[in-house]
Amino acid sequence: MVKNSRTKELMDGLMTAFVDQSNNSNLAYRSEFIYNDHKQGKKVLVSLEQELKRCDEFFISVAFITDSGFESLSMILKELEQKGVPGKILTTDYLTFSQPKALDRLAQLKNIELKMFRTNSEVGGFHTKGYIFREDELYRIIIGSSNMTSKAITENREWNTKIVSTEQGEVAQEILNEFKNLWMSPNSQYYEEFIEDYKERYLQNQIIKKQQRQAAKEQIVDFESYKLKPNKMQLAFINNLMEMRSEGIEKALLLSSTGTGKTYASAFAVRELGYQKVLFLVHRNQIAEQALKSYQKVFGPSVTMGLVTGKSHDYGADFIFATVQTLSKTENLERFARDHFECCIYDEAHHTSADSYKKVMDYFTPQFTLGMTATPDKKDDHIEGRNIYEIFDHNIAYEIRLQKAMEEDLLCPFHYFGITDLEIVDDTMVNGNKLTKEEKLQNFRFLTSDERVKYVMEQAEYYGYSGNRVKGLIFCSRIEEANELSKKFNEHGWRTLALSGADSEEVRRDAIERLVNDDINELDYILSVDIFSEGVDVPEINQVIMLRPTQSPIVFIQQLGRGLRKAEDKEYVVILDFIGNYKNNFMIPIALSGDRSYNKDNVRKYVVSGNSLIPGASTIHFDEISKERIFNAVDKMKGMKAFIKESYISLKNRLGRIPRLIDFYENEEIDPLIIIREYKTYYAMLKSLEKDQRIEEVSDEELLILEYLSKTILSGVRPQELELLKLMLNHDEVSIEKLQGEVSAEFGYFLNMDGIQSTLNVLEGHFVSNETEYQKYAQIDILKASENRSIQRAEGFAQKLNEKEFHKELKDIISVGLQRYKDNYIQNNNQDVPFVLYEKYSRRDVSFLMDCGKDLSSTMYGMKKINDDVFIFVTYHKEKTEDNSKEYIDGKPDYADVFEDNQIFCWDTQIGRGIDSSYTQDVMKAYRKHLMVKKSDAETTFYYMGQFDIVEVKPAKKLDNKGKERDIAKFRVKMRHAVRDDLLQYLESNID
Repeated sequence: MVKNSRTKELMDGLMTAFVDQSNNSNLAYRSEFIYNDHKQGKKVLVSLEQELKRCDEFFISVAFITDSGFESLSMILKELEQKGVPGKILTTDYLTFSQPKALDRLAQLKNIELKMFRTNSEVGGFHTKGYIFREDELYRIIIGSSNMTSKAITENREWNTKIVSTEQGEVAQEILNEFKNLWMSPNSQYYEEFIEDYKERYLQNQIIKKQQRQAAKEQIVDFESYKLKPNKMQLAFINNLMEMRSEGIEKALLLSSTGTGKTYASAFAVRELGYQKVLFLVHRNQIAEQALKSYQKVFGPSVTMGLVTGKSHDYGADFIFATVQTLSKTENLERFARDHFECCIYDEAHHTSADSYKKVMDYFTPQFTLGMTATPDKKDDHIEGRNIYEIFDHNIAYEIRLQKAMEEDLLCPFHYFGITDLEIVDDTMVNGNKLTKEEKLQNFRFLTSDERVKYVMEQAEYYGYSGNRVKGLIFCSRIEEANELSKKFNEHGWRTLALSGADSEEVRRDAIERLVNDDINELDYILSVDIFSEGVDVPEINQVIMLRPTQSPIVFIQQLGRGLRKAEDKEYVVILDFIGNYKNNFMIPIALSGDRSYNKDNVRKYVVSGNSLIPGASTIHFDEISKERIFNAVDKMKGMKAFIKESYISLKNRLGRIPRLIDFYENEEIDPLIIIREYKTYYAMLKSLEKDQRIEEVSDEELLILEYLSKTILSGVRPQELELLKLMLNHDEVSIEKLQGEVSAEFGYFLNMDGIQSTLNVLEGHFVSNETEYQKYAQIDILKASENRSIQRAEGFAQKLNEKEFHKELKDIISVGLQRYKDNYIQNNNQDVPFVLYEKYSRRDVSFLMDCGKDLSSTMYGMKKINDDVFIFVTYHKEKTEDNSKEYIDGKPDYADVFEDNQIFCWDTQIGRGIDSSYTQDVMKAYRKHLMVKKSDAETTFYYMGQFDIVEVKPAKKLDNKGKERDIAKFRVKMRHAVRDDLLQYLESNID
């Protein structure tokens, strides 16, 4: 029988799910509606992974299983095999839909029994979609519409219900019996019994389908009645471009991720704009040929097209596809009048700052110039003449990043696997010191050792590829490594070739043909350092292996992008990233998420929850050690000023002006709070980075105000101070009624007189942590309260607002703070606390929001009582040190503070604070009790986990730092809101 506590949890869960949604219950015992919507952080895949992770046994019955479906679950299935968690999977031959390759891969897993239910006219069809997971005596069962296919568990409109039951529950009992009956049916055969016959039937079926597709292709189609149509991205680009042309704009950029159809987009735009003479300039012959073929599909025979390259000289064609190496020669340029081309298109436009490109651009005077690139930002952009945005007059016709491209289904879905590399040192540095020649040699031997080679091959063969054979790229750190690894891979049975920049285009072209041509079928992999990072279009690539540390999000996406082009018979691409102990590992989630804010919480969140957030059928998986390595890299992230500078230069180049702080926020560049943390004010950052342009001076008094406001209100956790300052930018005097009305209208809450006084207190410089700060900010002179229920500008502040730079900086702080509040902290009126569930707050923020009058951060450790409220501050994983030198106020780390599940949290008081102490009594008697949790000492802000109620308190003993046993109290509390699964998973993931 089920324990009474479990029964109560189940009853609570049923009450929430089916009777009263406001009832508080544990998520682990609650029925759920399971569907796909990445914008809501919901995916069937995530639910399946979660249940597989915690189950003791699983049973799956689905009509269809595809290779992409297996790929999406391959990492968790491998983990279950290693743990010995048994599973039974039942599928069917119904409609001959399940793919033999997927069945072969499932059958290789030693912990899984696989059967196929053979259908016929007597037993009828088989269309079950059920996933059953047993954990102890509980069953969690997901039943609905999702087969084990990638689209069904990631992006299709699917409806599934998860029920939680004991084995004795009637519905669960019927489902288990039905599975057992189907499993034991004479029609169900084990893998060894059905696979050969099924493969034959499947192959016959595929041949028939292929012949039908071929027949459809061979039907004669009138080209005028059948034209390629632009996709959604291309349509938006064309519309923007036509609007730009109507405004007389002569230059523009198309910024688009690799594989999203930039070339076709330009062809459609040329067709719509009606240009008759067009130049398409590239830097490689192969790209020119590919572009010409794309244009032919759009224009057909309506215009003449030709190549101008080292071997081709079609100077008379209407549309010319030329390599810059050939066309930039003076004698070739002078074959054309300067105004010969109506439109010039520059592919990979980030090269246009090169002399050869500049020569071509300076020569021609077309009606319109279009640049296309996936990577406009370069390290030398700050050098005059090298800024790509400036070259194209800072006009961006359209921009589509990786995330948006996946959302629009413009790219081939990818399955990314972050896999632990064998334990190696950094390939250039160790403990911050450069390696000696001997160390580099030893490291090189390890990177190319037989052990590592076999390990890489094992992982590549398990995670596989889409299609009949692998067509892979492997990226290495150095060409020497690529050459040696290629030699080793070949010795162990792979067919590989290393290419470098020294190889001719003919050699590269031949290698690609040997890789992708199924009739030749001579290569499995090409190894390279960077020659495939841009420009080369090889849609057939179905596996990309990264055997180098991530040095840049841009390069990471370029290399990932090599596999993202769609191709016939390619359902997905596998990305295998071997993650070593590198300091730049934090760049991996930054690259995958497209989040350039460098906000550590965002980076950590993506590592844990990327699968629920990524659009489309793509998936992201990190094994546990890789997660630890990335978390450690995030915690130790250094050199933020270098990242700020890089972000600043990029944004300045893009905007064509000095950016404001709000520009960073609106353009999703580095987090403004990081800038303030490093520089104290945005003004100080500008003075540091702008050596050539004059930044107007601000006085010491003005700078002090900016520093105080940046420190206090920029975070946007509370809007009333920001709103008052916004009003006072334009008014000498603001009535209290006016302020109350604005706050109510904008933010949905009433600001009472206590709130008004608190606001004034903050803006008068009184929100400080100690006497030193008080003396420092006491001279702040912003406003004053008058006797007629109004607030006036202080005389000095009114004068300061006339200073142009100060006014700009102040307006900037207000804009960022208000936008942050609206995006992160705005809440409905019903809440009785000023905190938003699961948002992050510093101790200073807690003091601020609880109207403490000053910053009490230094006293907020363990527990803090503020009026009728108590706050518990918990570091979930306290830092261990080998010499045990670090002392904690509540004793040595023993991980007593822990979530038992989504609702129950256990907490120990500080040592010496027994059950009868005033400290413990404060917690027990508080009207409201709040829990604040951060994962580790490396984090400076806490997740607000919500309010809790005490379940029980027990007296106990604990050793203090001197080994003496002293009194404590052990609390067991229940959260009023069940903690979100992804957050709990993050907090509990091991980072030792």
